[in-house]
Amino acid sequence: MADNNQSHGDRSSTAGEHQPLNSDALAQLNSRGRGALDEKMGIEILEASPQRLVGRMPVAGNTQPFGLLHGGASVVLAESLGSIGTHLHAGLHRRIVGVDINATHHRSAKSGYVTAVAEAISLGRTLASYNISITDDQGRRTCTARITCLILEE
Repeated sequence: MADNNQSHGDRSSTAGEHQPLNSDALAQLNSRGRGALDEKMGIEILEASPQRLVGRMPVAGNTQPFGLLHGGASVVLAESLGSIGTHLHAGLHRRIVGVDINATHHRSAKSGYVTAVAEAISLGRTLASYNISITDDQGRRTCTARITCLILEE
């Protein structure tokens, strides 16, 4: 089954203008456009376009029993950014589901925030993929993830 994926520099038939969201749209996304899990984990979107997203999450409240950032929390942050980016690419009338995600945890975080930068690998008609780098407050990489999302018709 061919997807006819296009690189993130190309336009797809489902993509509109790929401009970053302005501050009003970001505020709306952060207040109404997140799921319940994102809200519980304190995920905040700082920058968003189909090609690049930046988000952050507090370590506090998202730790495992030893007080370190839970690896699953990093995966939730990565999937949230990839899903939002795919939604911006495909259009808000489409349904987006993650179909593959992997993560490598490089170091722990104990306090402060982690910041994730998601960059599009491929934005196609039916699939979109992102690389996500997560760093701590000192800029040290804590996790590298990759997600592929499926774009469904409404």
